[in-house]
Amino acid sequence: MSTPVVSIAYHSGYGHTAVLAEAVRAGAAEAGAEVHLIKVDGITDAEWERLDASDAIVFGSPTYMGTASGAFHVFAEASSKRWFGQDWQDKLAAGFTNSGSKSGDKLHTLQFFQILAAQHGMNWINLGLHPGWNSSSASEQDLNRLGVFAGAAAQTNVDEGPETVHKADIATAEHLGRRVTEAARAFSRGRAAA
Repeated sequence: MSTPVVSIAYHSGYGHTAVLAEAVRAGAAEAGAEVHLIKVDGITDAEWERLDASDAIVFGSPTYMGTASGAFHVFAEASSKRWFGQDWQDKLAAGFTNSGSKSGDKLHTLQFFQILAAQHGMNWINLGLHPGWNSSSASEQDLNRLGVFAGAAAQTNVDEGPETVHKADIATAEHLGRRVTEAARAFSRGRAAA
């Protein structure tokens, strides 16, 4: 079987989301993927082509004012050129986000990613984890400590830098990278068997 190709299309305003993008990359690479980090606010024609050739695209953005950043929205709008030809049809998709508040309306950002993926005919890969840190025996060090199912969600204090992204959120993003890679491998095997 060929190596799954996973691209991470993300925007990071202050570096916190870039930490998560790197964690998704590390998890995907550990699971055996060829991985590409693509900053959407400076995307090149070659990087668009790299997305077109990917088995999976993981979307990432900070949550600003209850949705993905403006730079990510510009990228999403520009992806309409791919929509016309359904160039991303049947690729896998997933997502991650960070905000300053525990909730911060991160779910809306992940749902925005899900709708973007659905419009492209992509298949969404969820986090696949039970919620962590929700019982007296649990810990804030648990994977999925914020209890989000749609994708990897992180919280970082607004007055602290990227080096303070929570270790459990980094580990959750790594889990997402592994999960997407494993799903891409399974989809590839299924296509080959069909």
